[in-house]
Amino acid sequence: MFDDALDDIDEKDRLKGDKKIPFGVFIRRVFKYLKPEWPRFLGAALLLIINVVLGILLPLITSKNTDYLTSEYIDIVKILILTGVYFVISLLNNVFLYFESMLLQKAGQQIIYNLRMDVFAHIEEMSRNQFSEMPVGSLVTRVTSYTQSMSDLFTNVIISVIRNFLTVFGVYVIMFFINWKLSLILLIPITLIFISSMIFSKYISGAFRNERKKISEVNTFLNENLSGMKIIQIFGKEKKKLDDFDKKNEEYRKTRFNITRGFGLYRPFVTFIYILSMALIFWFGVKINLTPGEIVAFYLYIGRFFNPIEQLADQLNSIQRARSASERLFNLLDVKPEVRDLPDAVELTDVEGRIEFKNVWFAYEGENWILKDVSFVIEPGQTCAFVGATGAGKTTVLGLIVRNYEIQKGQILIDGVNIAHIKIKSLRRVIGQMLQDVFLFSGTVKTNLSLHDETISDGEIKKACEYVGADGFIERFPKKYEEPVIERGENFSQGQRQLISFARTVLHKPQILILDEATANIDTETEVLIQQSLEKMRSIGTMLVVAHRLSTIQHADQIIVLQGGRVIEKGTHQKLLSNHGYYWKLYKMQFE
Repeated sequence: MFDDALDDIDEKDRLKGDKKIPFGVFIRRVFKYLKPEWPRFLGAALLLIINVVLGILLPLITSKNTDYLTSEYIDIVKILILTGVYFVISLLNNVFLYFESMLLQKAGQQIIYNLRMDVFAHIEEMSRNQFSEMPVGSLVTRVTSYTQSMSDLFTNVIISVIRNFLTVFGVYVIMFFINWKLSLILLIPITLIFISSMIFSKYISGAFRNERKKISEVNTFLNENLSGMKIIQIFGKEKKKLDDFDKKNEEYRKTRFNITRGFGLYRPFVTFIYILSMALIFWFGVKINLTPGEIVAFYLYIGRFFNPIEQLADQLNSIQRARSASERLFNLLDVKPEVRDLPDAVELTDVEGRIEFKNVWFAYEGENWILKDVSFVIEPGQTCAFVGATGAGKTTVLGLIVRNYEIQKGQILIDGVNIAHIKIKSLRRVIGQMLQDVFLFSGTVKTNLSLHDETISDGEIKKACEYVGADGFIERFPKKYEEPVIERGENFSQGQRQLISFARTVLHKPQILILDEATANIDTETEVLIQQSLEKMRSIGTMLVVAHRLSTIQHADQIIVLQGGRVIEKGTHQKLLSNHGYYWKLYKMQFE
């Protein structure tokens, strides 16, 4: 949508780790990605030098031909030979340019492929807490727009800057050897161009930076409000949101106009200096008795001189834009995952499913404790339910078991092993999670069940669906297990999505099951089917359940009641009712 836009990350995001990278460090980090492709860049550089030299020779040939055509005796043979040489050089120039471009494209695209893979792999390692602090729109922009800007840097901008510098230097040297007096005179307009280009570069850099900030605001607004369009329409806030978007759109329009105005002033000025240079060439060329060929050579060379200088201003801004993009990418790569494997981390094998919390304290931020000195034991194969008011810490307990977050104090043990010393992938591989908000990917029912694991057979998929009772509605689809799933599974009911998530969990053979409000927002008929599925799944291993509906957890082996981040009651359903405590009050509220 905004291919060349690099958002200038809002202040909140900047505080999460964005910082300016010293130029030396920046070069070293970029070189890490350039190094594997150095043979291609070296080949492109050699072709570049050849192309620049060949390009500089062409006006000299035209100059010689001009002298031959204006002499008293016209030597047709020499003219034809030079014309042939001109044609051959032009042909070779374009052939070399093609190969140069191909080498750069292959090298640049491979670099961006590697960088994009590194960024995405790094994002996958980040914790839930870090995801909540970074806007999804910002992460998407970094993986797409930023890498594209760096791709332009490697495949076009850097090589063009080198070509332009070599061309400017080479052209001036040739002009100096043709006639040093006229070359010195031309230093006046050349100096004016350099000064104006530097001023323009500084101005346009600030304008582009402002543009990136404004387009980031537009992108963020669109991302948030398109996702929340249902709420906007339900509460009739379309006019308000349209007015808000109009303000942001207008601010962006103004920044674009400032950029256009800058180019509108700069380019005519360059053209004026170019015309002034032409006038100087013809005026002083006649005054100092240059030959027609020499005047033509200066005429052609001054054009080759001014074009690169004019382009350099744009290219320097492209470099600045790419550097800004790379800084954002490297800053993201520098954000260390909060949850990482320790050097002595081990693999989980032969899991029995005993879970123990020992004096666990946890806060998402600072010392705003969500869990306070929580201790409990869940024996292998038990079903344990967590109940309590909203904000009591129920979901947090489940999130800590799979190491979505790291605790600040205490220990969490599985089969007597501290989970901090268990490899994260190994830990999550033995734990199946079924959440209230089921996420289905675009694809088919089959791919959402297997998650593209080709080692899982169709028979295993069908068996898992039969086990949880999902086969009934899947078999009624026209394409059965190949039924398309649109974004987020919006073409399925909540109950159907939940049963698919159950089947997906069973299919991947966990030894510990986690259900977080998995029966919420389900109609009564579907709830009965899901309860039947849950009864079957209890035989798989240890099960941890969070549920507001106390009717769904009455048969749990253990119920842990949380209040204000502390365990206030533990026991079976009947025991807790007989205590006439907090659980008894919750039960009475629901069933009276």
